[in-house]
Amino acid sequence: MSGLFAGKVVIVTGAGGAIGGAAAIAFAAEGASVTVSDASAGAAEATVDAIGSAGGQALAIVGDVSSEEFAQALVMRTVTHFGGLDVAVNNAGIVDEGDYQWSVEAFRRTLEVNLVGMMLGMKYQIPEMLKGGGGTIVNTSSVTGLVSQSEPPLPAYASSKHAIIGLTKTAALQYAKQNIRVNAVCPGVTRTAMVERVMQSSESVRERLTNYAPMGRIAEPSEIADAVLWLASSKASFVTGHSLVVDGGFLAQ
Repeated sequence: MSGLFAGKVVIVTGAGGAIGGAAAIAFAAEGASVTVSDASAGAAEATVDAIGSAGGQALAIVGDVSSEEFAQALVMRTVTHFGGLDVAVNNAGIVDEGDYQWSVEAFRRTLEVNLVGMMLGMKYQIPEMLKGGGGTIVNTSSVTGLVSQSEPPLPAYASSKHAIIGLTKTAALQYAKQNIRVNAVCPGVTRTAMVERVMQSSESVRERLTNYAPMGRIAEPSEIADAVLWLASSKASFVTGHSLVVDGGFLAQ
C-alpha cells in the first residue's frame, strides 16, 4: 500500500457491514487510524479485529447514528482517542421490511437512520475538521438515489438515498471555501447482506439482480471501497458536491 492516509484519522459508520467494513479495512491499510462505528457490537469488533490482524489501528464504537447524543459522542471519542478527525464516511443505512408495504413506521425509521443520521454525523464532524484546517466527507447514497428503480420497489429507501445527494451538495457548497470536501458514492447492486437476503427470495430475483448491470455481475464491496478512498483522498482534491456512480454501467442504459 502507498500510505495514502498515513497519519489521518477516519470515522466509518456502518463499518460492520460489507461496504463500510471494506472501506474501514482499506483506510487502515493505507495508514489511517479508523473509528469503526456500527449498531452491532459483534460486527464492529469483527472489523476492528480484521484491521488489527493486518497491523492497523482501529477503535470500535457502538450506537445508533440517528441519535444526536451518539453522533456527538462518536466524534468526541474519536478525537479524544486519536487526536483529531480528517475523514468521515457516513455509510450507515437500513432497509426496513415494512418499506415493501408502504409502512409509515418503516418510512420514518428509514429516514431517521439513512438521512437524519447522516445530517447529525456531519453536524459534529465538520466543526472538528475545521479545527484541523479541513477534511473530507463521503456519504453513501445509491443508484436508487438517482433513479428509483429497484427490486423490489423501496419507497422509503429510494427517498432517503435521493435526499442524501441533496444533503451532500448543500454541505459541499456551504464549506467549499473552508477546505471541506463533501461527496457521495452511489453503488449499484453490491454483494452485501441486504442484497443476499433479497436474492434468496426467489431464483428469478437472483437472476435479475445478478444481471442488473450491463457488466453481468454484482459489485464486490472492495470495489465500492476503492471509490470511497479515491473521493476521500488528495487525488480528488478538486472534487466536491459530486455523486460518483459505481454501478457496472447500469445508468448508462
